[in-house]
Amino acid sequence: MAKPKVAVYWSAACGGCDVKVLDTNEKILDIAAAVDLLFWPIALDFKYKDVEEMADREIDLCIINGGIRNSEQEHIVKLLRRKSKVVAALGACAISGGIPALANLYDAQSILDYVYHKTTSIDNFQGPLPQPEYDAPEGRLTIPKFYDSVFALDQMIDVQYYIPGCPPPPSLIVKALTAFLQGTLPPPPATVAGEGSVCDECPRERNREAKVKKWKRIAQFTPPADTKKCLLDEGFFCLGPATQAGCEALCIKANIPCEGCMGKPQGVTDRGSKMLSYIASLTDASTEEEAKKILNDVVDQAGLLYRFDLPKSLIGGRRKE
Repeated sequence: MAKPKVAVYWSAACGGCDVKVLDTNEKILDIAAAVDLLFWPIALDFKYKDVEEMADREIDLCIINGGIRNSEQEHIVKLLRRKSKVVAALGACAISGGIPALANLYDAQSILDYVYHKTTSIDNFQGPLPQPEYDAPEGRLTIPKFYDSVFALDQMIDVQYYIPGCPPPPSLIVKALTAFLQGTLPPPPATVAGEGSVCDECPRERNREAKVKKWKRIAQFTPPADTKKCLLDEGFFCLGPATQAGCEALCIKANIPCEGCMGKPQGVTDRGSKMLSYIASLTDASTEEEAKKILNDVVDQAGLLYRFDLPKSLIGGRRKE
């Protein structure tokens, strides 16, 4: 019996998702033995022409991590989509844009201008910017076009399955691949994760009567390690109520508030709006002025509320003219 054919591709991301595939430890050996790996550039020597020469739908499962930041990435994910029967988005960047997509608050020109002209460490006295095409003595040179926005994978191609996290827990990767090999994947589209929110996995106890007089940032304050009290009740921004379960609340167990990398739970339209309602309901203020004073500690609202999913949020990114 022929082995299922699998491909893995890394787009606009940090590489952590590929590392987590390897972090499945001995399970990776079982998986590698059970599939025919056709394409995985980060781990083995494959070329784009290898994919171009494949028949359409020859790949049984293609796992793609990372969002779409440039023209090369768009071209390859569309090529892989054509060559694949099933596509799975692995990690926050592929599912909803991830941290790179916070750049959607700016356009490509302003980003390039800042990086190549305004940073204190830059050595670019004549001020050239990268160009998609350049006529050199050796001939025309090309590089990928840098897009105005980062896109989630399913904003470019059809995606059947989602494995969330930044990076995803190895247990979810094993769960998804095992279901694929056993033919037990749920009907698409489907997310391979836990049930409910991170709060449902959290060992801390929530006090429904708690109110907050001061909101705290983890960069400025350290949560007490010897308490079972909810981090939200302690005044720390924890996105557990508006984040998909499946990570087993690992950050909270390490005394770090949830930052929301697992994405929004089912039934939540916009994670930022949901968290704003939590913050408002917990803020202990009797007047509008007092509320404003307390909420002044809520800095970098986009980075706090949409750190991993700005392209899939209601606001989407910068306000266009």
